[in-house]
Amino acid sequence: MSNTYTAITKKEGNWWIGWIEEVPGVNCQEPTREELLESLRVSLSEMLDFNRQDAIRAAAAGFSEEPIKV
Repeated sequence: MSNTYTAITKKEGNWWIGWIEEVPGVNCQEPTREELLESLRVSLSEMLDFNRQDAIRAAAAGFSEEPIKV
């Protein structure tokens, strides 16, 4: 499944800083815009995987997964 998220980016002094608008806690800082976007991609992927595994652990046995569209 492929989803699209929004990167908010800003040049601040010598650094590029950025956030993923839809997922709190995903933010990065890099010296170039390209490096920032890649760091945001990696951080977002790791955060989504962590949240997914955390939800499965919390549900324990007998859970079901249902797709939800917004």
